[in-house]
Amino acid sequence: MVGYVVYGRGSFNQLDEIVAPHRKVGKPMVFLVDHFFDGKPLINRISVRGNDKIIFADVTHEPKTTYVDKLSQQLKDEFGTISGVIGIGGGSTMDLAKAVSLMMNNPGSSADYQGWDLVKNPGVYKAGIPTLSGTGAEVSRTTVLTGPTKKLGMNSDFTPFDQIVLDPELTAGAPVNQRFYTGMDCYIHCIESLEGTFLNEFSKSYGEKALQLCRDVFVNKETWDTGCEEKLMMASYAGGMSIAYSQVGVAHAVSYGLSYLLGTKHGIGNCIVMNQLEEYYPAGVKEFKYMVEKNNIEIPAGICKGLSEDDFDKMIAVSLGMKPLWENALGKDWEKIMTREKLRALYDKL
Repeated sequence: MVGYVVYGRGSFNQLDEIVAPHRKVGKPMVFLVDHFFDGKPLINRISVRGNDKIIFADVTHEPKTTYVDKLSQQLKDEFGTISGVIGIGGGSTMDLAKAVSLMMNNPGSSADYQGWDLVKNPGVYKAGIPTLSGTGAEVSRTTVLTGPTKKLGMNSDFTPFDQIVLDPELTAGAPVNQRFYTGMDCYIHCIESLEGTFLNEFSKSYGEKALQLCRDVFVNKETWDTGCEEKLMMASYAGGMSIAYSQVGVAHAVSYGLSYLLGTKHGIGNCIVMNQLEEYYPAGVKEFKYMVEKNNIEIPAGICKGLSEDDFDKMIAVSLGMKPLWENALGKDWEKIMTREKLRALYDKL
């Protein structure tokens, strides 16, 4: 779990004093910032000291192991070692920051650590500052990466941030569609956690609160306001905590295949899949479709049209590789339920 949480509007202004105790003499603090903020006022609020470095992370596509390896090697070549990595941005930037931190102290390629508990050494100090709310990446023990053969996280006890700064002001002005898709990531993984076979009182307590906050924002509210920013930020935090001791389910497992083959962004990918999951989450899908309609959002359709059998095979292989997700969703005998043929038919609908 994240050891230190700073919350509140304007708390980003405390960043300099927050990271100060973690600076090492002559070793820079690296600020990994979503390229969306290149040239924006937020950059001028980062207190750069000495040989600190700001890197604008290209998150046009979801993080790849090759990009993580490139960034970490660049820092090793330039500095040898660093004081820490501060991730500022959405879920992809959060994942990149966690991965780069780990790869500063672990040999080989980040692809070597895609799986559960494969990371052997703690990374350098790392802090996360989300500017979008919903993924829960700021508190999760994974960093989801697309590798040469699979899309899978570096899931380990060394992965979570050492601390996070939750400033709702930073989410103001996010594009409406992006805000919705990312918020739905939180809603969907709460549904998956609360209806999963791994459910326990820890995950249930956080999941129920996150679900309530999502409903406050996307069901009960008529207009977006500052209260929505604060509620969705806390929904993201609580939702991420919910799956820390449980798992996600069908929507995430299927969307990983889309992302691996087509590069579909995580939030929108989950929405595309959730739209077709009445068989598994009937009440959740009904409410999801109501939120889509109420918030005037269009969910893409037909994205798998025209794919080859080889393409479908690749997506199916990636999806079926997410064994803990399937077990949480369908139980220990999940392989008898979710056959390749059934999964192929589901991809046909997307």
